[in-house]
Amino acid sequence: MPRRVHHIVSLAGCTALLALAAPAAANEGMWMPGQIKDIGAALKADGLALSPDQLGRLDAAPLNAIVSLGGCSAAFLSPEGLVATNHHCVQGSIQYNSGEGRDYLTNGFLAKELGEELPAAPGSRIYVIEDLRDVTSAMMRGVTPRLDGLARYEKLDANRKALISACEKQANRRCDVRPYYGGAAYYLQQQLEIQDVRLVYAPAEGLGNFGGETDNWMWPRHTGDFGFYRAYVGPDGSSKPFAKENVPYRPKSWLRIASQGVKEGDFVMVAGFPGTTNRLRTSDEVLFNFAEYEPLWQRLLSDYATQIDKVTAGDREAQIRYASILAGAENYEKKLAGDLVGADAIRLDERKPAEEKAFRDWVAADAARQARYGADIAALDAVVIENNKASLTGLRTSLLNRAQLLGAARTLYRWAKEQEKPDAQRESGFQQRDRESIVDRLRQVERRFLPKIDRQLFEAALVEYRQLDAADRDAKFEAALTQIGFDRLYGETKLGDTPTRLGWLDKPASAFETSDDPFIKLAIALYAGDMESEQAAKARSGRTQAARAGYMKGLMAYKQAAGLPLYPDANSSLRLTWGKVMGKEKDGQIWTAFTTAEGLLAKQTGKGEFNAPQGAIDAIRAKDYGPYAAPELGTLPVDFMSNVDITNGNSGSSTLNARGEFVGLAFDGTLEGVISDWAYVAERNRTIHVDSRFMLWTMDKVDGAQRLLKEMGVTPVASR
Repeated sequence: MPRRVHHIVSLAGCTALLALAAPAAANEGMWMPGQIKDIGAALKADGLALSPDQLGRLDAAPLNAIVSLGGCSAAFLSPEGLVATNHHCVQGSIQYNSGEGRDYLTNGFLAKELGEELPAAPGSRIYVIEDLRDVTSAMMRGVTPRLDGLARYEKLDANRKALISACEKQANRRCDVRPYYGGAAYYLQQQLEIQDVRLVYAPAEGLGNFGGETDNWMWPRHTGDFGFYRAYVGPDGSSKPFAKENVPYRPKSWLRIASQGVKEGDFVMVAGFPGTTNRLRTSDEVLFNFAEYEPLWQRLLSDYATQIDKVTAGDREAQIRYASILAGAENYEKKLAGDLVGADAIRLDERKPAEEKAFRDWVAADAARQARYGADIAALDAVVIENNKASLTGLRTSLLNRAQLLGAARTLYRWAKEQEKPDAQRESGFQQRDRESIVDRLRQVERRFLPKIDRQLFEAALVEYRQLDAADRDAKFEAALTQIGFDRLYGETKLGDTPTRLGWLDKPASAFETSDDPFIKLAIALYAGDMESEQAAKARSGRTQAARAGYMKGLMAYKQAAGLPLYPDANSSLRLTWGKVMGKEKDGQIWTAFTTAEGLLAKQTGKGEFNAPQGAIDAIRAKDYGPYAAPELGTLPVDFMSNVDITNGNSGSSTLNARGEFVGLAFDGTLEGVISDWAYVAERNRTIHVDSRFMLWTMDKVDGAQRLLKEMGVTPVASR
């Protein structure tokens, strides 16, 4: 029987709002570091050997060894800045460094010494968490009920920029302010930004992505989804871009590799930066999402992946260039398909309205509650209708940026227009602090673009775009495209050349407006409509924040009165979750908690997605597992399953045992469990981890990465 832990506290102040949170079950919830003391008893009861106070500290291990890659999670595993994450999180860098005669995607990559480590893909960063503090009062300064939606948005945005600017006066820091509970609270996350990131090691695709898309989101799984980066800094210890004289970063803490792996029933926890969950959305938002938005999104991604496969078929260079784009499309398409099936399976269209009705009935039953929360509930209902319609339009209009040079031209022109303003008044994403990230995005195009492929994908995207009503399409853009034509568009542009593309960053808007480059002409044609849509979105955002913050305060009061928990949705900030190593029984199937090397061998076909390298196959056939076999299994574990609560963004998150030692990496969930982004269901939720013992075995017995093993404090077999 799951244990419930309740905290009844006052709703005065944001700290009290967060203290309200407590787990409904031991494995539910993604917890902020400041909340760990509130769930400490539950953690200890489930097996945590560390002090909860120690676990919640950002200035001590294990949490200060956890890092973000800006989309994936990772952790330091050595005092020399070695970072472990998932293979699919380093895939962009593998692809970026691949080319004719160096197919690292297929064959993997291993630097034999520091000097062989390769620059990661442009834009790669390692963010080291330093602080997470409540800034709600500062964010709400000057925000009054009398402000309309746009004015409210602009005030909140100005406050956010001021907080970030003050934080980033510290050298080499990257700061952000994120809303919690729909804007009822705000926290500032401060991180050290490491700019020089290098690819150190990734196993061959036949291990790092064994099973491919067939096994994605599935169990049993036999994927060695791991890879390594290294953080570098200047000789003086400051964060600097790539330079030969840079040296490995020395982190304050790093995770120790567990001398013994986990077994079924063991306590495990995952620390990382989960991206987005939607468990606190209203029933209208949920019903719309599953009836209209996700079905369209899933179909668009499916078509996109099919198009990429078709236009790159038989062309290895094109396949390498579009590998990471294709992988992203296929991964999320399958996730959305699981969402849709899961929503039906748990009858979410009945469950969510019933939950919502109970809350609204509670509000309506008391005049004081109705007076306090009723107007915000009604206001949120109204703006949700507007948001829903706009999101469908936005989904199709976003397809235009599948033309990579059009996306680049729009970014460049917007940058030029924003430079006409003082930096503090520039749009977020186009301030001076954002210049390097824009440069990196513009540079990435050179390894992920071929004109003949891009043209076909753009033509297909336009077919979908033209499904919009004429009123929702941009007439100026369509007229400009008709006048230019596709032959001129791709034949006359100079933006495909990287120095030329980057050179536009230093030109004024007037230079764009007199340019003959066809993609720049399209970007200018789109600009007025883009600004009109953006202003409307900002006004909706301001009204949404006002209404949702009030709605969430009401929902918190309702949950508190019922003795029920309410934790914040994931929002890419540092979180911790925990559970047990466990399998699952389902309708005639038994999912064991572990998969093994023998299972990988049984799946091996020697081709396609099931093509592990011969060295690994030979070692498995010889049962050459050394000290990495699990005694209770009698063989080498590959992956294991737990009931920890994760989502997108947790990819690469370190899995820790009860003592905070490294035992693996979270890399996936199961298809039937992805619905937990919208509604947590304990019996469906499972997370898949690559076992640290399989990682060490691959490094030692297959790829000869003994140098890295020694660096992590592991003695290779040959040295024992």
